[in-house]
Amino acid sequence: MKPAYEHVEFGDRCSVRIYHRRLPRIPFEWHHHPEYELTLTMNSQGKRYIGDSVVDYEAEDLVLVPPDLPHTWASNRSIDPSSPQVAIVIWFDGDWARRLADCCPEYEALHRLLRRAACGLAFGQDAGAAMRLRANDLLSSAPRERLAATLDILCALADAPGAPLASPSTFNERTEGPSGHEPERINRVLSMIDARFAEPLRLPELCAAASLSERTLTRYFAQHIGESVSRYITRVRIGHACRMLADTSLPVSVIATRSGFANIANFNRQFKAMKETTPAAYRRQFASGSVLDAVFSPPLTERSPSLRRGAGRLTRSEAED
Repeated sequence: MKPAYEHVEFGDRCSVRIYHRRLPRIPFEWHHHPEYELTLTMNSQGKRYIGDSVVDYEAEDLVLVPPDLPHTWASNRSIDPSSPQVAIVIWFDGDWARRLADCCPEYEALHRLLRRAACGLAFGQDAGAAMRLRANDLLSSAPRERLAATLDILCALADAPGAPLASPSTFNERTEGPSGHEPERINRVLSMIDARFAEPLRLPELCAAASLSERTLTRYFAQHIGESVSRYITRVRIGHACRMLADTSLPVSVIATRSGFANIANFNRQFKAMKETTPAAYRRQFASGSVLDAVFSPPLTERSPSLRRGAGRLTRSEAED
């Protein structure tokens, strides 16, 4: 089965992305992404698929998955049927972690952890229980608290017992095989949008950057990003506007123009549709000091658009039962 490419969104001013997942069952969603992923799964039992490793798992399952290795969990059985299955997922960039380890001796342990994680690592229940005790810090509304907890956990795992998962032969079947050049081409378009969001952006220009037809680029965005090209551009522009509303005293009309909106009426309409408040009201929250640091990152209980695609799929265990 060809794994789907997932585009993980970190948000502004965030070095790690954390997702608090609560659901009655875990669907089979075979996918990969260029980030490392540390996942603690609780109140769940089923099958875990990491590359060519397929094993049964149960409570407090803690696994570190390396970049671009296809993976998924699948379960339709909660240990406690009266409570949801829960996963705390941490995504982080390997280059960022290595740079941090290079410049900060306190985090040299990150090098050891990433070397050990080349095939994926499954940690023991003691490590899972230790991470569960840090759940409040990991799920804090303050990005710095989430980052500090993440770094503590990663360093603690550097020397914790862990079992390698996928066989090295799996690496030959990563994105170069199953997914071709789709992620690279999508990333070219995303980079162009991030650099030129304040300008008029037309689909033919984006297609030229990716060497794709309009039909193919539209399909790739729906498949990998989870939304249309225009919707993604609007979200980038609104995100830039939010930063300017919080950090400057510029008039809303100027912010609208600098964020890529041709007129203020369209800006107000798009902003309210996306943020469920007006630009002026959004700014007032900062003036009164009532906005949490979490404004700058995606909600912890919300998946990135591309990660929401498969929420209704059958689990692999359901298909096999």
